[in-house]
Amino acid sequence: MREINDYRDKNVLVFGAGMSGTNAALLLVKLGANVTLTDAKPVAEIADYDRLLKAGVKVVAGSSPESLVEKADLMVKNPGIPYTVSLVQAALRKPIPIICEVELAAEISSAPIVGVTGSNGKTTTTTMISEMLTAGMSDGTAYRAGNIGIPATQVAERATSRDQIVMELSSFMLLGITKLHPHIAVITNIYSNHLDYHKTRENYVAAKMQITKNQTERDFLVMNFDQPEWRKLSQQSKALVVPFSAQGNYEDGAYQSRGKLYFRDEFIMNTADLKVSGEPNVENALAAIAVAKLSGVPNDKIIEVLRTFSGVRHRNQYVLTAAGREFYNDSKATDIEATQMALAGMQKPVILIAGGLDRGYTFEKLEPEFRDHVRGLVVYGETAELLKQAGTAAGVSDIKVVNNLDEAVSAAYDLSQPGDVVLLSPANASWDQFASYEERGDRFIADVEKLTGQREEK
Repeated sequence: MREINDYRDKNVLVFGAGMSGTNAALLLVKLGANVTLTDAKPVAEIADYDRLLKAGVKVVAGSSPESLVEKADLMVKNPGIPYTVSLVQAALRKPIPIICEVELAAEISSAPIVGVTGSNGKTTTTTMISEMLTAGMSDGTAYRAGNIGIPATQVAERATSRDQIVMELSSFMLLGITKLHPHIAVITNIYSNHLDYHKTRENYVAAKMQITKNQTERDFLVMNFDQPEWRKLSQQSKALVVPFSAQGNYEDGAYQSRGKLYFRDEFIMNTADLKVSGEPNVENALAAIAVAKLSGVPNDKIIEVLRTFSGVRHRNQYVLTAAGREFYNDSKATDIEATQMALAGMQKPVILIAGGLDRGYTFEKLEPEFRDHVRGLVVYGETAELLKQAGTAAGVSDIKVVNNLDEAVSAAYDLSQPGDVVLLSPANASWDQFASYEERGDRFIADVEKLTGQREEK
């Protein structure tokens, strides 16, 4: 951790008492700041309340009045809190700078940072990269942090100059950076996502491109080149662009050709030797290969990771096989494009479980994947009827509407037959019935284990 004096005697308001906010508040106290943390949750729901008070953090719980910004020099905002919230608007009017916890982590980090963003594949790519970099180190660790569920400040405090931090960065986080400067930045892809937050696709794309705004010609931007828009966006960066593609040969980057993976025309491995299957995972592997090769990781270490990497929890995660049926947990598929990718990667008939928070969009874009891959559809939550409409339009004959995920697992099993895949890939956020996609995925796994155990006993 680097010692900095930028926050000494500053009045800092931390908005949001989740893991990132709590860690930011505790770090800021160590850096000499006068810290107030506020959250609309009552004291009883703030997990680290006693710890915060003991460290000297003033906690305002139950409400977050606009008056809190009057003496504040800076706001550190939970990334998920919209800029339209009254307290944030008050900070903008004052005005005071508004940053996110990842920005604070970058300021204190002694370790170089690899930043990873994109609409889909961030977590898998981040994990692949960290495992490859760690495998290639003789002394040090490549830590995962950020949107992957590990507070970046927590990692930055313990990482040394011998280590690296592979930081998964959401569009929400990237709106709250000013100095964050990854030596290697990765953009896995850019679709339309989180428009309820960003309002327009242009705003969303601009947020994603923030990852490269502080890069220079001495840095690298590893960018998916499989769509013309993405190739054009790469021209905004000052960094050296290193393309990757599962569809075309880009000799100055990583690419797939005839079932083989290459980096700058050097053969790395056969696509078939990847432990995780599906075209999205080929793209993730190519992005990770590019970062690893730029970082000097030997080929044998890269190959070892990709031959053994079995996936990330809640992202196309294999759960179990029972009565000839395979069960997969893709709860992290919180948008349409993620579910499209999950379905495209399946080689067997799918009984799909989908549904969740209604963000105001419809699901016609899923109809081609429904036609090609889905034998049965079970829908629940706020978007159940909208998904049913898309399934009906695609010609899916077996569609069931249920009330919740527990019922959905049972209904999907009843629709399935030996040789099928039962896939949870919701295409929606979880917040209508669950606090997070992790909670939703954990419930799915528990339901599957319970149900298959009961059916086997019969």
